[in-house]
Amino acid sequence: MSSVNVVETHTFFVKNRNAVITLAVLVFHALAIWALQAGLVMRAVEMVVPVDVLAQIIDLPTPKVTPAPPAPPEPVKKAVSKPTHITQAAPTLLAVADAQTTPNAPSVQPITPPASYLPAAPVAAASPQPPAKIVLPSSDADYLSNPKPPYPPMSKRLGEQGKVIVRVLIGSDGLPQKAELRQSSGFDRLDQSALATIMRWRYVPGKRDGLPEAMWFNVPISFVLE
Repeated sequence: MSSVNVVETHTFFVKNRNAVITLAVLVFHALAIWALQAGLVMRAVEMVVPVDVLAQIIDLPTPKVTPAPPAPPEPVKKAVSKPTHITQAAPTLLAVADAQTTPNAPSVQPITPPASYLPAAPVAAASPQPPAKIVLPSSDADYLSNPKPPYPPMSKRLGEQGKVIVRVLIGSDGLPQKAELRQSSGFDRLDQSALATIMRWRYVPGKRDGLPEAMWFNVPISFVLE
């Protein structure tokens, strides 16, 4: 291939490449201008659309209204009864006439209180009952014929002597029911002789207001050597 052809071929490609680049730049600018215009047109359309149409198209969410809780019931106030103050009537003052009164002054009569306010008459105290008349038993009556207690022979030989007091329970029939040593003579033989003798005696029973009654009675017995 000759050098002339190579140069021509190179020149042709150079020219065509420039034309392709120029064409591409024009197409790019055309697309950019179209895209820009299309965007402006869409914004204009959005601005022209009325608000009520948009409200119909877009359903806005309805806010939920939460009901307020009911108010608590007010406490019932109980009526407090106030203490009633009892007013006492003032005492009635009785007018006392002065010793030196004028002759034209009206006389003042004293007010007599009703019978319910008068002090009650004292009730007579009941007369005390007289004390009961008590007659103690007796062992000294002649008709009883009570023998003397025997003196123990051993006590005589030993010189024992003394006074014994025996407490005896005498029934309403005059018979001894129980006997106990109230005071000892200091010698057992003398004491036992007195107890045995007293339980064999007869007695005049004691009386209360004239009626026989069982009573305790102290009987003294003396042992004396002659």
